[in-house]
Amino acid sequence: MYEPIRTKSVHALADTADFPHRSREEELNIQLAGHLSALLAVTDELGLDAAAESIAGQIARLRGAPPARHAGLTGADPAALHRRALALAGRALVVAASRADTAAAILSAERMDAHTAALHEPHEPRLVGAR
Repeated sequence: MYEPIRTKSVHALADTADFPHRSREEELNIQLAGHLSALLAVTDELGLDAAAESIAGQIARLRGAPPARHAGLTGADPAALHRRALALAGRALVVAASRADTAAAILSAERMDAHTAALHEPHEPRLVGAR
């Protein structure tokens, strides 16, 4: 009544693929290094050299090589940069906590505190050339 299927199914098991798979730990390493790299770019733009060096050290530990540094300045509003850095540090903290990376989690939490404080401190308008 029905003709049998003569071709192979297009639905294959995922286990039979010939490409290398990454472990969950490797994926989290890549994700954490990416969040920290984005945080490093914002930190460099804010001119926070000591914090940038700490972040670069964590990236080097995760990747096994020193990170590329942010070269260009965008001239963005410092408050916007602090908000961006706060969000990036929060993402890095979540990933660091999920992979139980204490050093990266502490660094991320410290950066979150610093950027939160920077957003809440009063900013006085400063005249160009004023001392």
